[in-house]
Amino acid sequence: MQKETGEDRSGEGGNTLVQDPGAARRIEKEAFQEGWRASASTIPAVLAWGMVSGMAMVKSGLTIYQSLGMSLLVYAGSAQFAALPLLAAGVPLLVVFFTAMIVNLRFVIFSAAVAPHFEHLPWYRRVWYGFFNGDISMAFFPQRYPPSTFNQPAGKIGYFAAICYPGWVAWQLGATIGILLGSQIPESWNIGFAGTLALIAVMIPMTSSLPALAGVVVSGTVAVLALELPYRLGLLLAMVLGMAAAMLADKLLPGSGNEDDAGAAA
Repeated sequence: MQKETGEDRSGEGGNTLVQDPGAARRIEKEAFQEGWRASASTIPAVLAWGMVSGMAMVKSGLTIYQSLGMSLLVYAGSAQFAALPLLAAGVPLLVVFFTAMIVNLRFVIFSAAVAPHFEHLPWYRRVWYGFFNGDISMAFFPQRYPPSTFNQPAGKIGYFAAICYPGWVAWQLGATIGILLGSQIPESWNIGFAGTLALIAVMIPMTSSLPALAGVVVSGTVAVLALELPYRLGLLLAMVLGMAAAMLADKLLPGSGNEDDAGAAA
């Protein structure tokens, strides 16, 4: 039985027919290894931010079990940091819910960008992968699989798993450490600042084209200028305008890069 995987190892288009499940598994395994090599440098940053998140939950008044449950179910640092002060202040849960939803609206854009690559999967698998979709996956997946590969599913599950699953494990490990040792780790250690430095170190090599640079400059500037907006809406505004700037630069600047630069800048 033949299975068309749409494999394109050269990155130049074209489909390859995989004759047996063993060959398909080999392709996914190779893609997993490729994804791990590409994204492994993000793990220290994710681990550090997870620790900061865990400490923040404990210091905001949540119990250990509440904090662990929030880390496992929410899995969104920005939403957690936005919701924690509201929970500590006794704000109605409906307000907390909508605040977290507004802060995480960027995931709607992320999902729209990735969804066409997985539309051949049943809905429950798309829901599963959607839970893990986030900033790290959007930093790497669109570069490896631009829109021109929508109809070429081979290797995508393996690559996506490699850039998402280790990050989830690192986040949960860091959050658990932060929760259990939150009262023991002094704030003078500046773990949050260490996480920021690690993210910057990851971001700089990815800003390798003018559209990506335009997106980074615009989003960073807007994030600073819109810092005082309520519910951290400045982050959402910065992301949208940054992506718009990257796409505009990609259209207007000759020889500036590929169509997936805008996704990398996000």
